[in-house]
Amino acid sequence: MKKLMATVSEWLSKGENVIMVTIIADSGSTPRGAGARMAIISDGSFTGTIGGGAVEYKVQQMAMEAFVDKNVKSQIKSFILSPNEKEDLGMICGGNVTVYIQYISARDENARKLFARGSELFSQNIDSWLVTEITDEADWRMSIHTPDSNNCSSIPGNEGKELFTNRGAQIEMGSGKKYYSEPLTRAGRVYIFGGGHISQELAPLLPRLGFSCFVFDSLQKFANAELFPAADGVIVGDYDDISASVDITEKDYVVILTRGHSFDFSVLAQTLRLQPKPRYIGVIGSKAKIAAVSKKLREQNFLQEEIDSIHTPIGIDIKAGAPAEIAVSIAAELIMIRAESTLSHQLGQFCY
Repeated sequence: MKKLMATVSEWLSKGENVIMVTIIADSGSTPRGAGARMAIISDGSFTGTIGGGAVEYKVQQMAMEAFVDKNVKSQIKSFILSPNEKEDLGMICGGNVTVYIQYISARDENARKLFARGSELFSQNIDSWLVTEITDEADWRMSIHTPDSNNCSSIPGNEGKELFTNRGAQIEMGSGKKYYSEPLTRAGRVYIFGGGHISQELAPLLPRLGFSCFVFDSLQKFANAELFPAADGVIVGDYDDISASVDITEKDYVVILTRGHSFDFSVLAQTLRLQPKPRYIGVIGSKAKIAAVSKKLREQNFLQEEIDSIHTPIGIDIKAGAPAEIAVSIAAELIMIRAESTLSHQLGQFCY
């Protein structure tokens, strides 16, 4: 989504009209689910994907025909992915997808501003949502919403809160208006403590999943941009005084993978003392290490409920062994925690 927003913003600024395609509903087995997007311009260049295969090919054909015929109109289109069904595409997935094919004119100043703003938001640690009104599919309105922005009239007052969910969804309001809403950016940084083998596998994976990632190590050779080019930041700091280098909030995730048990414990104890506590604290370790750490935490007067909140052994149990496998299990657990998170703040609106 970060690349798509930036690319569409660049295209519009250069005077290129864009057709953006979004899966707004899916059922059964499909290559990609709701929220998958791609954008196409008149020379056939595109960014993003809605799953490849016959659906994506058909949509690209429709887009190119529309550009050539100059009969460009936003519309909703459904595809049947089961064989031998009316209007099927010859696929064997067995599901259905509904896409919104959205024409965006480079002459639309509001659209240019919106995509520029959307691209900027990826550098900020805040929640935001991209909402498209599709009540009249040919006459769409799109807006970006953040917690701290001014109210606007594009969404009815209280019922608008239904739109701000953790996953993309097509929603019909009591007023009869229809919207497609999905998270654009998510607040919450992942702080990885330790720059070893597992961290080197995890750090490049997280940005692809929509997480902002920072790596912390006490040694320069393990905390440098060359080793972690995909990270948003690398920090050389003291494991015994992490607050001197990082400001961890209640929306953040702490992944503890240092090179020694004593460092792990020091970071863990400091993290547990934070008020408010971060959204997630995970520590790598064997059952024996976990038992020893728990005993030591109790000796330092930590409550059992605080100890029980620690995710250890870290990650979802997928029988992982290799560093890359462990990284996948950790990433999966972070995805699960993020999906289960609830909104605890009052939402304002930032709209174009």
